[in-house]
Order: sequence, then structure tokens, then C-alpha cells
Amino acid sequence: MALTGLILLGFVIGHLIGNLQVFSGPEKINVYAEFLKNLGGVLWVIRGFLLFCFVLHIVTTIQLVLENRKARPEQYAFKNNVQSKLSTRMMALSGLTILCFVIFHILHYTTHNVNPEFGVWLDAKGRHDVYRMMIVGFGNPLASGFYIVAILLLSMHLSHGVSSVFQTLGLRTQKTAAAINALARTLALVIAIGYISIPVAVMMGLGKNYLQECGASSASCCTKPSASTKEGN
Repeated sequence: MALTGLILLGFVIGHLIGNLQVFSGPEKINVYAEFLKNLGGVLWVIRGFLLFCFVLHIVTTIQLVLENRKARPEQYAFKNNVQSKLSTRMMALSGLTILCFVIFHILHYTTHNVNPEFGVWLDAKGRHDVYRMMIVGFGNPLASGFYIVAILLLSMHLSHGVSSVFQTLGLRTQKTAAAINALARTLALVIAIGYISIPVAVMMGLGKNYLQECGASSASCCTKPSASTKEGN
């Protein structure tokens, strides 16, 4: 579970760095999105590997919950045992909630099942207009609200998970516990602020002028591709 957790943590950080480019405007993030698209099959291999790690992480967490239920109370101090069980159950619950969010997030921004028009928006240079997609997507209060709640749960999950990784590796001792806990909380907080800043900024007006330009002149940006272009995406 520690290994899959570290892999997923790396993805969360990398994904955040990529998404934060939305603050640099459409050119930057659309170039980034085009780079990912040009990876072709490699990108899908990476996605498949991450999905495998995600599912394996959930399965091992559920197994841990079941093992804790079977453990006899007299094996541990009562207080520590109860805290451990509650913490593990919270990890499982938050993990399942995050899974639901990930499924929705993929349907929303990757496969475009929620908003099919997202998949056919192009910028002035003929690239997939990810900037407009993000601005419109996060402009929906319900979608942004769900996103923020999921990120808060993710940060709680990471705060406990990062600390647990150090314990699994045998690096967590009485001397290092306080520092490790502080590191885990700080990392979780930074990740939460980074992700949440995007929908908050959008709801406060980020990209509003760009959407107005798209609506005013479809010839200069956000043009829709022909049928042949759609097949190539």
C-alpha cells in the first residue's frame, strides 16, 4: 500500500503542477495539453498503470480495514486500537469518495461524457482548448463544489497516508514523529491549496474575458473541428 501510495502521490503533485498552468493563460496550458496528447499510446500506458495502482491501493486499504476488524482488542492498548481503527476506516471512506470523484473527473474532462462539447473546442492554433474547457467546467458551482470537497478529503487522506509511509518504512520513531506529522500536514495543505485555488479563481472571474472573446469571434478562437478532425482526437 505504501508503494502504490507514493506512486499516486507523485501523480497528484505532477497533475497539480500541470493544472496550475491555467493561471498563465490559454497558450501555456494548451501547449502542455498538446504535449500530453502527442504522447499517444504512451499516455494511455501511463493512465493504465496509474489506474492499476489506484485500484490496488483501494483493495489493500479495504483489506487492512477487514484485518483490523478481526484483530482482538487485547492485542493492543484500547485507546490506540480505537484510534487506529477509526483512522483506517476514515482512510477507506475518503478513498472510496475520491474514487467516485476520479470517475466523475475522467468523464468530465477526459472522455467528455458529461459535457460532449468539451471535446470539440479548439483554440486559434487548432489545438484542443483545454483552457476554455477548464474555465467552463469549473464555472459550474456544483462541479466546483464537488471538486473542492474531494480535494479536502484527498488532503486528509494524504496527511495520514504520508505519515503512514514513513512508519511502514521504519523511519517513524518517537524522535521523528512530530517532524514527519508536520511534513505530512504541510504537504497535504500545499496540495489542497493548489488544487482548490483553480475552481475558486474561476468562480471569481478567471478566464471570463477569454470566454467572451470566444463567444464574440469563433473564427479567432474556440472553433469547432470538422468531422475528420474529430476522428483524429
